[in-house]
Amino acid sequence: MKQIARYITAGSLAAALLLSSTTLAAGKKKASPSPSPSASASTSAAPSASPGTKLVRVIPFHGMISAVDSRAKTFTIATKSKSRVFKISDQSVITKTGTPATMKDIVENEEVRGSYWKEADGTLMAKAVKLGPLTPEEKTAEDSRKARRAERKAAKAAAAAAASASPSASASPTP
Repeated sequence: MKQIARYITAGSLAAALLLSSTTLAAGKKKASPSPSPSASASTSAAPSASPGTKLVRVIPFHGMISAVDSRAKTFTIATKSKSRVFKISDQSVITKTGTPATMKDIVENEEVRGSYWKEADGTLMAKAVKLGPLTPEEKTAEDSRKARRAERKAAKAAAAAAASASPSASASPTP
C-alpha cells in the first residue's frame, strides 16, 4: 500500500513539474515581441501573425491552373463554381515532380496541389505548391493512408456491431 502511495506521489510531482515548465515556456513565448524564424517555420500559422491575433490554419488545395500572372506572382485555379487566385511569396515552396521549381515553371493547364493560408485582407498566400501529377512515393503514401483508414473504419463498424448485440436484447425469458 505504501508503494502505491509513493507511485501516486511521484506521478503527481512529475505532472506538476511538467505543467509548470510548459506554463513557463508559454509565458516566455508570449513575452517575446517578435517570433523567432524557426518558430514561424514550424507552426502552421501565417508568418505575419502577431502574438495577439488569432492563428490561422493551413488549408489544402488542388486543381488545374487556369491562369498565371508572373508579374504579380499569382496563379488561378478555376472550378465550375468559383475561381481562386493564389499569391506566391518568398516563403512559398514550389516543387515540380519532387524537385525544386520556380515561378517560371508554373504554367496554364497543369495539375497543381499544395497548401495556403488566408490573410486578413483576403489574399490566399501559397505555402507549398506541388506541380504535376503525384510522384510514385506520394501515391504509395496515399494508398497506405487509405488502407489504414479503411482498416480503422472496419474495426469501428465491427465494434459497433458487437456493442449492439447486447445480451439483454438477445435473451428471451423461458417459461
